[in-house]
Amino acid sequence: MFCGTSATIVSGSVNERMKYGSFLVFSLILTALVYPIAGHWVWGGGFLARAGMRDFSGSTVVHSLGGWAALAGIIVLGPRIGRYPPGSKPTIVPGHHMGYVFLGGMILWLGWFGFNPGSTMSVDPEAIARIAVATNLAACAGTLVATLYAWGRHGKPDFSLTVNGCLAGLVSITAPCAYVTAPASILIGAIAGVTVVEAVGLFDRLRLDDPVGATSVHLVHGIFGTLCVGLFGVKGQSGLPHDGLFRGGGLAQLGPQMEAVVTVGAFSFGVSLLIWLAIKRVMGIRVRPEDELAGLDLTEMGMGAYADAGPIDATKERESDAASPPATPARAI
Repeated sequence: MFCGTSATIVSGSVNERMKYGSFLVFSLILTALVYPIAGHWVWGGGFLARAGMRDFSGSTVVHSLGGWAALAGIIVLGPRIGRYPPGSKPTIVPGHHMGYVFLGGMILWLGWFGFNPGSTMSVDPEAIARIAVATNLAACAGTLVATLYAWGRHGKPDFSLTVNGCLAGLVSITAPCAYVTAPASILIGAIAGVTVVEAVGLFDRLRLDDPVGATSVHLVHGIFGTLCVGLFGVKGQSGLPHDGLFRGGGLAQLGPQMEAVVTVGAFSFGVSLLIWLAIKRVMGIRVRPEDELAGLDLTEMGMGAYADAGPIDATKERESDAASPPATPARAI
């Protein structure tokens, strides 16, 4: 499931303009090649594990790895049509139903109680309880701080940033959840609530189009969560070799964490970029502009996601790429 999660992170960043078949090919290669190698380095007795690096539930192995792969895909794929008009501010493309955004965020929050406590890999009541509390505190802090910070920063409490603040707190606590105290968990989540708001703005300024903010949540906070082990970790808690920097441990634990950020980042981004470029050359990755504007449910799947999407002419959809698709108004998916 962790392996599959790394691929789903990528899906959010490349949606609304990518060929479905090309994404499936990339997901196959990512989960068969990239994830297992990085996973071995950290969790399989590889050189990072031997160096003392710790990533309890996957801030590096799952989240930042998926985030680096997503970033490479965004660069190769390019932004959605009209997202970044020349010489003007980015165009906002709203999600179709914020209630579903909230529901999805709450399902993820609930699922994290399997993600983090489940990584004990044994029935250890004390550890499971401590990890569950740390996970929840970080999520709460991320949710509240992102709401208040976005409100002060932009003048409105952006609800999408509220949900992403929750997820940023969860991603940030994923690596250190077994190694930090409850107050440190709150601080980690609170910092994530600020940095996720700034990360969304940064990627927009760089004109890197990420429809759901997956890079802002998973890449940025996968890195942050990995470093938090070396900043706030408590020696001996769940077998952590050294105290974190803020507990007097110096760089003894932070050093291996930094090494993992650099090596896994370089590996996952570099290999993913090569895979994206190879797929682009062999089978293409981007749908036609008219297909993107019509909506990929119609053009890639051959059926409308909504009852008012209009009928599909299946015969025309099977014709060559030179044929024009039926005119359909542009809309967000």
